[in-house]
Amino acid sequence: MQTLRLENSPITYYIDDTANGDWIVFMHAAFVDHRMFKKQFDYFSGKYNLLAVDIIGHGKSVHARKGDTVEQMSYWINRIFQQHNITAAHFVGVSLGSVFIQDFANKYENKVLSLACFGGYDVNNFDVKKQKSNAKGQMKMMLKALFSIKWFAKANKKISAYTIEAQEEFYNLNIEFKKKSFMYLAKLQKLVNKYPKKQRQYRLLVGCGEHDIPMEIDIVNEWTASENCDKVILQGAGHCVNMDKPNEFNLCLEKFFVETSEQ
Repeated sequence: MQTLRLENSPITYYIDDTANGDWIVFMHAAFVDHRMFKKQFDYFSGKYNLLAVDIIGHGKSVHARKGDTVEQMSYWINRIFQQHNITAAHFVGVSLGSVFIQDFANKYENKVLSLACFGGYDVNNFDVKKQKSNAKGQMKMMLKALFSIKWFAKANKKISAYTIEAQEEFYNLNIEFKKKSFMYLAKLQKLVNKYPKKQRQYRLLVGCGEHDIPMEIDIVNEWTASENCDKVILQGAGHCVNMDKPNEFNLCLEKFFVETSEQ
């Protein structure tokens, strides 16, 4: 994939535009970067055009200027679309990434072919109690990072992945996360319950791994019960399902994309 920097922004992104087909946009989980999707890039290259973005404060998107915040992520993604003449795309987000792809859909709905959200929640209808519980859990983890990123990454890998291989992959990415980047995540809640829930004009897939935390499984079940969308709970996977069960994840996405194109 080609590595590019979006002018007048902190954002580094990665493109593979060798396919004669639709685009897929990948948005990664917190504390890692676009490389968590390596096995997805290998599988979909040549079948779809691919775009992956390092979220501000992650990967190589760390050269922020005063005033740059997570609230601008959708704006920056749209600028990438304009720069590469991307009219619309399928969006895939894992955990934190699912927040940003939903925010993009809220602002640029006509540029979304479909959304696939794994390990996330409905940003337009997130229960306050679950929101507080989620924030409390994140705070405990962040306190570990203040003492040692390695300590933080060691604990985080067991929450973020289920298989030993995926845990080690996650750990090796997580230890590169910079403590100062926590400040960008502080404004994440400004993207939650900001827009009213409405009928989607695109297909939605939500899911998680069977070994994710019970609250996430409840969220996925409640989400699919509240609106017309597809659901998948992948067996043998934890929070970062694409890393735990890449083959199953890839086939699930491909089926969803093909069905979307046929409608």
